[in-house]
Amino acid sequence: MTDQLEKESAQPLASYEEARAWIEGLVPFGIRPGMERIQLLMEAFGNPHRRLKFIHVAGTNGKGSVCTYLTNVLLQCGYDVGTYTSPFITKFTNRFQYNAEDIPEETLLRLANRLKPHVEAIAASELGSPSMFEVSTALAILYYATESYPDYVVWETGLGGRLDVTNIVTPVVSIITNVGHDHMDILGSTIEDVAREKAGIIKPGVPVISAVSQPGPAQIIIDTAKANKSALYLLGEQFTETSLASREDEQSFRFDGPFRSIEPLTITMNGAHQRMNAAVAVMALEVLRQYYALIVDDNNLLQGLRQASWPGRLEMVKHSPRILLDGAHNPEGAETLAAALRDTYRYERLHLMMGMLANKNHHDTLRHILPLVDTLVVTAPDFRKAMPAAELAELVQSMKEESGHSFELIVEPNWKQALERLQSLSGEADLAVVTGTLYLIADVRSKLLHITESEKGW
Repeated sequence: MTDQLEKESAQPLASYEEARAWIEGLVPFGIRPGMERIQLLMEAFGNPHRRLKFIHVAGTNGKGSVCTYLTNVLLQCGYDVGTYTSPFITKFTNRFQYNAEDIPEETLLRLANRLKPHVEAIAASELGSPSMFEVSTALAILYYATESYPDYVVWETGLGGRLDVTNIVTPVVSIITNVGHDHMDILGSTIEDVAREKAGIIKPGVPVISAVSQPGPAQIIIDTAKANKSALYLLGEQFTETSLASREDEQSFRFDGPFRSIEPLTITMNGAHQRMNAAVAVMALEVLRQYYALIVDDNNLLQGLRQASWPGRLEMVKHSPRILLDGAHNPEGAETLAAALRDTYRYERLHLMMGMLANKNHHDTLRHILPLVDTLVVTAPDFRKAMPAAELAELVQSMKEESGHSFELIVEPNWKQALERLQSLSGEADLAVVTGTLYLIADVRSKLLHITESEKGW
C-alpha cells in the first residue's frame, strides 16, 4: 500500500524550496493536539520510530538548551546523535540534525515526496490534513529511522506533551525541564493544567528527570511517575547543582546525584538557569550510564558541556556596541533574563528592544523587564501572529504609570528601524538587548551576523 500510494502521487515536489513551501503551507491547519494522524503516518511506514532510542525533552523553557547539552556530550562520547528541535533560528533544515549537521536538502526533498501521498490521503479523510508540525515530526522519524540511523535521538516536544505528536515515541528516558505560563490558551488555564500536559510524556517504567520546582506542578510529576512505576529524579531532591564560580561566558558548578558527585563542571552559556539545564542533562546521562550501559568518560562530559551553545539565548552577537539576544517570550523566560542582567552582565545603561506575538502573557513578562531598563524600544516581529507595536506600547505605558518606573519608551513598528535606533542609543559602556519572540530574534540575528540564507519561521 505504501509503495502504491507513493507511485500514485500526482504532483511530486521538484526541489527543496518546494518541499519546504509544501510543509510550511500546512501551517493554516494550526496546532491540533491529538495522535491519530501521526499514528496513521507511522503505520504507513511500518512504525519506524520503534527502532530508535529517544531522549524525550518537554518543558516550558530550557528544552533547547538541555537538548544541546545532551547532544554535545553524546557526540563527544563517540555516539551518533539525531537532534530534533523547534522552532528554527536560521534555516528549516536546522530542525533535523544528525551529528550536529543539518539534514541535506536533497534528503529532505526525498522524504517529503515519500510522505506527501500519505499526507494527502489523510487530508481527504474525516481526520483532515496533518499539520505542519505533524509532517515535520514524521519526516524527522523517517530521517533517523531510514536514512541516518543514530544511536540516540534527542527529541524535543513541540507543545505540551500528552497530545504532542512527538509523544508517539517510547523513549529510554523522559525529561521535563520546568513548567511555566506559556501556551495556556491551548494547555489549560492553570499552571497545574500545564503540568498535567507536560507529565503526559511519562511512560510506564521509563525514568524521568525534572527540574519542576513549584509544589503543585511538582506533585503532579511525582504522582504521574509513581502511577507509571517510573523512577523520578527531581532537582533539589534526588540531585542538586551548586554554583562554584560565575563570570560572563563561563560558570562552574558541582553536581551531586544518587550515583556520584562531579566537580567542577563548566558551561559557557550564561544565567543561573543554564546551570539547572546542564544539571538536568547530566542527571539524564547518569541514568543512561547506570542503567543502559552508556559509556561516558569524564573528560568527554566536561568537554561536551563546555562546548555547548544555543543561538538566541543570552547570545552576545556584537561587541561594539554590545548586543545581546535572548528569546524571552514568556514570564519565566523574562525572569531568567532579568536575573542574568542583574547578576552576570555589567553596563552603565540598559537599552532593550522587544517584539512579541499576540497570544502571550505580556503583563507578567514585562513586569520582570521594566524595572531594569533605561530605554525600551517596542517593535513588531515580521510574523503573521505579531502583536502590533502600538498595542504593546500602550500596555507598557500603563504599567509605567502604575509602577512609577522611569525609562524612555520608543515605539518603532519596523523592526529594522528599531534595531538601528537601538544601536544608535548604545554607547561602549552600555548593553543593548533584543528580546521577545524567537521570530524577531531570528531576523535580528540574521541581520547582525550577515546570514544570507535565513528562512525564519516554523
